[in-house]
Amino acid sequence: MKFFIDTANLSDIKEAQDMGILDGVTTNPSLMAKEGVSGHDNVIKHYQAICDIVDGDVSAEVIATDFEGMVKEGEALAELDDKIVVKIPMIKDGIKAIRYFTDRGIKTNCTLVFSAGQALLAAKAGATYVSPFIGRLDDISTDGMGLIDTIRLIYDNYGYETEILAASVRHPMHIIQCAELGADVMTGPLSAINALLKHPLTDSGLATFLADHSKANS
Repeated sequence: MKFFIDTANLSDIKEAQDMGILDGVTTNPSLMAKEGVSGHDNVIKHYQAICDIVDGDVSAEVIATDFEGMVKEGEALAELDDKIVVKIPMIKDGIKAIRYFTDRGIKTNCTLVFSAGQALLAAKAGATYVSPFIGRLDDISTDGMGLIDTIRLIYDNYGYETEILAASVRHPMHIIQCAELGADVMTGPLSAINALLKHPLTDSGLATFLADHSKANS
């Protein structure tokens, strides 16, 4: 399973990259605003800075919600770097835009997916990635993992090449469950990734080893 980090924070992206486990980045206007990045030129510069850090795909989201607007923005974003994946919302014009970009060899990420039907449409349009938001489904007492499982079944049934990018990942168990169900990618905060490192027996075992080493060499 690929590990993407969902942030616009350059320090977090660099930390994950330096760990040697990062496969890509997803971000959006809300995450940009959280980092104080505003204005078109500054947003573009920030995407370029992210691309300079990572080796893998970087999802950059369009703001427009009409076909012509999404195409114009998406083409401009794709020209920034070969790593850019144009992030398109799951709406009718979004599906049209995904097909447009697919036919021209431009990678896409269909975002704000909350149902298997939406995921099926995205795959039919040729999306590179589809992003079901599991955390937000959990927030309304709906089974986010059940959606991942259903999409995996549908895609496997018909050999769709669209990758399932589990989004809105909140904690380490989300990551483990996505891996069990066969999600191709997960995207989440650095805190969720770092939490995979932690186990009390690892901590206590290391403390014992270090204490024994100290005694043996005192």
